Amino acid sequence: MEEEEAAAGEEAESTLMYRIERPVYDEAFIRSTVLKRRENSTTLRQRLAKHFRCSSKRAKAAVFSFLPILTWLPSYPVKEFLFSDVVSGLSTGVVQLPQGLAYAMLAAVPPVYGLYSSFYPVLLYTFFGTSRHISVGTFAVISLMIGGVVVREAPDSMFFFPPVNGSNMSAVLDVEARDARRVQVAVVLTTLVGIIQFIFGLLRFGFVAIYLTEPLVRGFTTAAAVHVVVSQLKYLLGVKTPRFSGPFSALFSIQAVFSDITSTNVSTLILGLVCIVFLYVVKDLNERFKKKLPIPIPGEIIVVIVSTGVSYGMSLSDDYSVDVVGKIPSGLLAPAAPDFSLLPNLVTDSFAVAIVGFSMGISLAKIFALKHGYKVDGNQELIALGLCNFISSFFQTFAITCSMSRSLVQESTGGKTQIAGLLSSLMVLLVVVAIGFVFQPLPQTALAAIIMVNLLGMFKQIRDIPALWRTSRIELAIWLVAFVASVLLGLDYGLLVALAFAILTVIYRTQSPKSAVLGHVPGTGLYCDVEEYEEAAEYEGIKIFHSNSSIYFANSDLYVNALKEKTGVDPEALQAARKAQRKKKENENGTHNSSLKTSCTDKERGVTHEVLSYNHVSEEQRNGQLGDGDSETLSEEEAVFLHPLSDVHSIILDWTPASFIDSVGAKAIKQVILEYAAVDVQVVIAGCSRNLLSDLDALQFFSGVMTPEMVFPTVHDAALSCQRSHPACAPTRAKTPQIHVE
Repeated sequence: MEEEEAAAGEEAESTLMYRIERPVYDEAFIRSTVLKRRENSTTLRQRLAKHFRCSSKRAKAAVFSFLPILTWLPSYPVKEFLFSDVVSGLSTGVVQLPQGLAYAMLAAVPPVYGLYSSFYPVLLYTFFGTSRHISVGTFAVISLMIGGVVVREAPDSMFFFPPVNGSNMSAVLDVEARDARRVQVAVVLTTLVGIIQFIFGLLRFGFVAIYLTEPLVRGFTTAAAVHVVVSQLKYLLGVKTPRFSGPFSALFSIQAVFSDITSTNVSTLILGLVCIVFLYVVKDLNERFKKKLPIPIPGEIIVVIVSTGVSYGMSLSDDYSVDVVGKIPSGLLAPAAPDFSLLPNLVTDSFAVAIVGFSMGISLAKIFALKHGYKVDGNQELIALGLCNFISSFFQTFAITCSMSRSLVQESTGGKTQIAGLLSSLMVLLVVVAIGFVFQPLPQTALAAIIMVNLLGMFKQIRDIPALWRTSRIELAIWLVAFVASVLLGLDYGLLVALAFAILTVIYRTQSPKSAVLGHVPGTGLYCDVEEYEEAAEYEGIKIFHSNSSIYFANSDLYVNALKEKTGVDPEALQAARKAQRKKKENENGTHNSSLKTSCTDKERGVTHEVLSYNHVSEEQRNGQLGDGDSETLSEEEAVFLHPLSDVHSIILDWTPASFIDSVGAKAIKQVILEYAAVDVQVVIAGCSRNLLSDLDALQFFSGVMTPEMVFPTVHDAALSCQRSHPACAPTRAKTPQIHVE
């Protein structure tokens, strides 16, 4: 017996117990007794002076924040990290070289500009970036968005000139002039993208990426992959079709390719298919044996070298009419100012490119930072990308972001710091300066194959559809809208439509919150949905209404309607019923002027109580309950004693989930409290946060019959108070209700 008692005692000691006994709190008591606000003695001038005060410590922190390389380069462990960074940098550079050439085709500029874009921005990111593993540079989605703008602003139709000497020959396309103009457009767009990203970073707008929710980004990038594949079909088949931009451009491109499919160049198609098969096999091998391979098999560079050799050896361009990259000038271009006269037409597009580029970069950077245990600064990443784009644009580059495939190569081959990215950019520089001419015979169909195979990862995102169907239909709708709108309307308009739809889903969710009537779980102090949990039991005469949303102009009416529906107490219906009951009583007594005074006995409770006439709401009444002097102010003719119309005498609004309320919501709550008071149902509020109470004070909610006494810190406080104010539903009337939970 003693052993059992000892065991029980040990179990009680090992269980963490929650015991509290205190008076029931309401907001008026809390403000007067429990809490006291801190006095803020500092003036606005003092706060501004403190914020803008300069010190050596703050200046040093600002420099380190702007140039993150200063925080890690002085303590760089050469023996531990250098070899890994060298291997990773060379491996990433091998992938970056063919991708730079290929993605320049997507951007509708000559291939050498893809090499420029794979050098300058990567070099700059080493100094300004905070991620140690992402590989910045050309990326398919951004390149395609740039290409759409470039083709729109500099279409082929602008550069046809009539044949000389009035011959019957068709107009000739001036390719050199067209490419020069397209480079100008891409450069100006990149400059504007850099300015936007840099300003957003200075204004601490790193949070803008949260509006691009993951389903939206994945649906958008899948649609971008469709656009990319469609744009590369003509290079794979070797047909000559114009490049389309704007809404339905993908459909027009497919129609143009298939209408001219009879002119397919067989040599181009065979070479392209061989490259696709080879790259797919290499990627599969890299994925299967990634733990055994010291570095991934560089399939892209193998394709580039072999196809270039085959093209040169067999004279594919001259003998088989296979389109090749063409002239690649050696060396770097001198810096030049962009043509800012093109800016007005590119503002909207630049915002889309800037936001998409940043969202892709920061999402991947956070994944690697979480995996390797360090932090990335979203605002500094915006500044870094902005500087990379802005400064590089003066050296004839187009907009960049991070590449998923290259970043995975850089991380999987052991990259430790941004030194790996620096070495990959130097490898691209070597090609540009010394051996760029070697790749002039490279077939364009090989680059198309590289692009298509690199998009396999994006197409796998279609697997999101069944997963989202099981978990969240709203997120599935966002994914599908982003995909369909971007495929049909183009990436720019598609992104806007997807963003608008995502915002509408937020409004829909707040307008359609889940509401419930709560009940008390005995012995716990917990309140749960009575429809969902068997243990939850309602207090007699009390309804506890819970809705998991804030209350504002968009959902205030819905909140009130849900309140009346869930509680089953409709003030308008009760007033109508009371009016009918009153008229019936008057008819039974045969007079309209006699004093009616009856008493009704609640058979279930065995108590007698008064009910006022429905149309009297005293200015002095508090929370629907009359004060002690109210009955004295009523004449005997005005008092009407009728049978109670509802068993509910109190409603508790659980505002624990509410984070804010606006003036429209406050007015709606005031109105519904008065409506319930008119039928003798008191309404109290529970679970308000201090911020929400500050909002109520600012909105002058506590005026007239609305007082802080009707607000309680917890649902349990409110329930006990309602029980005391209606002794008919409590066996005893305690002088001071207590909360006692074990």
